[in-house]
Amino acid sequence: MGIFTNCESNTRRDFLRLGLTTLIGGGLSDALRMRAQAALPGARPTSCILIWMDGGPSHYETFDPKPDAPAEIRGNFKPIATKVPGIFYSEPMKSLAGIADKIAIVRSIRHEQGNHGAGNHYMVTGAPPRIPVGCGAFVSFHPSMGAVTAHERGAMGGLPPYFSIPSMLRSGGPNFLGAKYAPFVVPDDPNSSGFRVRDVASPRGLAEGKVGFRRTLRDRLDHLKRFDDKAAGDPAVALDEYYEQGYELMSSNQAQRAFDISREDPKVRDRYGRDSFGQRCLLARRLVEAGVPFVTINAGGWDHHTNLFDSFEKRMPGFESSIASLIQDLDQRGLLDSTLVLALGEFGRTPKINKDGGRDHWSNAMSVLFAGCGTPGGQVVGATDSRGYAASERVLSPENFVSTVYTKLGIDPGKILFTPSGRPTYLVSDPTPIRELMG
Repeated sequence: MGIFTNCESNTRRDFLRLGLTTLIGGGLSDALRMRAQAALPGARPTSCILIWMDGGPSHYETFDPKPDAPAEIRGNFKPIATKVPGIFYSEPMKSLAGIADKIAIVRSIRHEQGNHGAGNHYMVTGAPPRIPVGCGAFVSFHPSMGAVTAHERGAMGGLPPYFSIPSMLRSGGPNFLGAKYAPFVVPDDPNSSGFRVRDVASPRGLAEGKVGFRRTLRDRLDHLKRFDDKAAGDPAVALDEYYEQGYELMSSNQAQRAFDISREDPKVRDRYGRDSFGQRCLLARRLVEAGVPFVTINAGGWDHHTNLFDSFEKRMPGFESSIASLIQDLDQRGLLDSTLVLALGEFGRTPKINKDGGRDHWSNAMSVLFAGCGTPGGQVVGATDSRGYAASERVLSPENFVSTVYTKLGIDPGKILFTPSGRPTYLVSDPTPIRELMG
């Protein structure tokens, strides 16, 4: 699979450099109810798979077609009927149209951050940037959804609680929560024949006994008295946490099984698509099946300032088919009720097609896919105007989006967190979830 860049020429490899380094519609009551249900004996804890379409996918060419608009707005694709009467998606979304009864599309989220850095931050944290942010910026003014979930939910079975595949989102870090809640990044390609996740197996050539000896030696050294680590901000604390996490991964049978994608039936792998994105979707399903509460799939390449229609024709059939296969597979395995699947980017695209056959950044309108975790399918929430310029009905914010995710994960979006200096910070300033998605 090729390397996808946005208009600042940031690649997925650039992202790897950061790897480790209210009460409306029953919102809060729903959060408490879901938390109580998750605590019941035999209940499966909820998880989230966030498919991040970095660059900002066009709402016109995905879930909000405008067939009656002028040609320079409506574009090359026709609307197609979905499985749900009266709901139409754009022509490239054929597989997802076939399972529209399991999907909810929100067409009316908008914000005022029309560049990649700021838009990314707002949508993955629920907090707008505090200062102006450039398109190419990697910024963190607030913990990401994945990091907060890791903090609130913790790890299970030796697996980290937050994964990001194949790289971390530019604002996907933990901010003041600390390095312990950064994502575990899996840069390796599960579609390759030699797929092997670093830190999940002992390094080749190093016997298991030597690994255990080195850990024992390190533990003994760590018992030596040294200065107050936390008070002094000793970076060794974070390194210790990563070391312990790595050892737990190496020694966890559950982790070994989750990453052994070769265990899957070849027919299942075929349905997901024998490419990097399809197999990453399958790996994400295996991780939530093993108990991981938050998995991000960072899938760039949606910054279509040029050649939008050719790009969609080549890439979208396999891409959206993989998402549909993920949703169907989760459903068939009884996991969709406890797994939230999201697909979105930082914003939508401009109404008018530019001279290069593309659309530019546009934060007044965007479409977001929700499926699972109690989300009523077969619906569209909100609307844009007749030409797709702006959200016009049931206008929603990134805060509403993020609050919905937290509520479904059993996390109170109105919770107050405290920074290391004791400064109180709201998890989400407006903790109102989208009531139509709460079931």
